Amino acid sequence: MEKSTITLTRKIQLLIDVPPIEKKEIWEKLYRYQNRCFRAANFIVSHLYVQEMIKDFFYFTEEIQYKLADVNKDQMGIFTRSKTSTTARMVFDRFKGEIPIDILGSLNNTIQSTFSKNKAGYWQGLKSLRNFKKDIPIPLPVKCISKMKYDPDKKAFCFNMFAIPVKTYLGRDFSDKRLIMERLLKGEIKLCTSQIQLKAGKIYWLAVFEFEKENHHLQPDVIAEASLSLEHPIIVKVNNVRINIGSKEEFLYRRLAIQASQKRIQTGIAYARSVKGAKRKQKALYRTENLESRYVSHRLHVYSRKLIDFCIQQQAGTLILKNQKDKIGIAKDQEFVLRNWSYYQLQTKIKYKAEKAGIELIIG
Repeated sequence: MEKSTITLTRKIQLLIDVPPIEKKEIWEKLYRYQNRCFRAANFIVSHLYVQEMIKDFFYFTEEIQYKLADVNKDQMGIFTRSKTSTTARMVFDRFKGEIPIDILGSLNNTIQSTFSKNKAGYWQGLKSLRNFKKDIPIPLPVKCISKMKYDPDKKAFCFNMFAIPVKTYLGRDFSDKRLIMERLLKGEIKLCTSQIQLKAGKIYWLAVFEFEKENHHLQPDVIAEASLSLEHPIIVKVNNVRINIGSKEEFLYRRLAIQASQKRIQTGIAYARSVKGAKRKQKALYRTENLESRYVSHRLHVYSRKLIDFCIQQQAGTLILKNQKDKIGIAKDQEFVLRNWSYYQLQTKIKYKAEKAGIELIIG
């Protein structure tokens, strides 16, 4: 049976809501949590790999048992507890008192789930074991969030995270983050286990929300056919109605202009005055950092939104992306097209928007 809900992630900046004198201690705590998550994640995935591959250790004697089960439930088992509990207990004992157990439990469940999906690839030698880095996000279980409310004086949504008071910083929010937070406080949507990311001295909340799928009374027999290309980002046709979404002049030329601008800045850095060293010389470059990726992401959001709105308007319950595999193969042979046609990113945005609207997506 098809699920009636969908989960979406929103990236929200958080500010520590305590007096300045206490902030240093809280930052040290958060970075300690991140370090313990980094170490625990690598311990967990290493143990899981050894458990799954133990039967390939042909140099063991024949009397060695290798069934991954609780010995109390299966006499052939080699564990003293359930398989999930083995890695959980290992990291609990190792990092007890240094990090909340709820974080380690959530981290263990996530890695166990991901490992189970990929273990067939590990067995066949098609995938390598994942290596977690020091900037790993910190899991944030729902039970670690409390006292969530909207503070009109601070004009922000406030809550406690790991008993740390924080508030949201939405800035000039042109997305739906404020609306989602308001719906969360009203109980209209559900908050799931999320993550906290520490990056460049800032805290980002990768909040995961569970929504009910939208009900637009679509007709499954009405089919929309869409084509993605560099010439026209999206061309879509339903029945006898056809529209072009975006244009080469709007998307590609603007993108090339940003690339040319950044290249001119990089060339001019050598001639910039360096009173304060490299930071002073690269000041203009910092201002345009990630400018191209931000522009592309925004335009693709607009294009995919227009596509789904058009399908809803025409009551199309099925959306087909035509000839995508052939076009992707052609793009890989042409360096310019591969560099400037964000087909996979556009396809991803179309996919989740279609799922949210209840439209079946078929990629041909």
